[in-house]
Amino acid sequence: MSAFRVAALYKFTPMQADKALQARLKGVCVAHDVKGTLLIAREGINGTIAGRPVGIDAVLAEIRSLKGCDDIDVKLSEAAEQPFLRLKVRIKKEIVTLGVPAADPNRAAGQYVEPEDWNELISAPDVVTIDTRNAYEVRIGQFRGAVNPETTSFREFPDWFRKFRESRPNARIAMYCTGGIRCEKSTALARVEGLDEVFHLKGGILKYLERIPEHDSLWEGDCFVFDRRVAVGHGLAERDVATCHACREPLTADDRASPLFVDGESCPYCHAERSPEQRRGYAERHRQEKLARERGERHVGAQYPDPDGPL
Repeated sequence: MSAFRVAALYKFTPMQADKALQARLKGVCVAHDVKGTLLIAREGINGTIAGRPVGIDAVLAEIRSLKGCDDIDVKLSEAAEQPFLRLKVRIKKEIVTLGVPAADPNRAAGQYVEPEDWNELISAPDVVTIDTRNAYEVRIGQFRGAVNPETTSFREFPDWFRKFRESRPNARIAMYCTGGIRCEKSTALARVEGLDEVFHLKGGILKYLERIPEHDSLWEGDCFVFDRRVAVGHGLAERDVATCHACREPLTADDRASPLFVDGESCPYCHAERSPEQRRGYAERHRQEKLARERGERHVGAQYPDPDGPL
């Protein structure tokens, strides 16, 4: 059994997101040596945390005791090592930033589709499947035939979607994301924009990979996650994907076989954009991190995929 349990969670529910709640959540995490990120806002809570199973159970019990959070959506997986360097509990305007106040999942969102029913929906000829994640996430895996908006930030999605609608005004829309939270916002946006037949994958890719056997799956590739595991596959098993030390792009084995990949310095996606001086700086930081790991420590400047990234 793996030593650490990882909990990805979110809930849209009206919440008193103040310093008292921030301190309460931080206190229970510190008491049980749980690390990761929790974001709280007036619209709800979002985060990914990791720790020993007993610690995760304690923090989830505290979160479930909050008004409106008793049925919070949680995806559990395992990790051999603690996937987070530190704990952050933050008060935000949105628990996932779209920038469209009218797109409120507490008022209207798309229709949930269980993972077991997802294949049938996205295989229908009149359904357009849209990946609401960013381009670097989509690059290493997506559902077969899905549209890639090629965004670099979730804030770009509303403008992309409005242009997309001009070309497919009557399409039935199926949206998905890593854990479900971005789809709550994106389908709420679609409803605000006047669409009725909008669906989203309940629990996101993570729940689909957990429940659907690989031989029945329409998922192709790996699923990027916002922690040191970098990516998971069917059964939520950790995959052989790393991140570039310079640009943070996820790198498959093929990417790392490229002559443009230099461990700790550059990869095929950033090599041309980095100066020799920058690459030397990345190499030195990488060397210091390796020395710290050999001493059983964590280098203060170590970088991993941003745990504040949306699910």
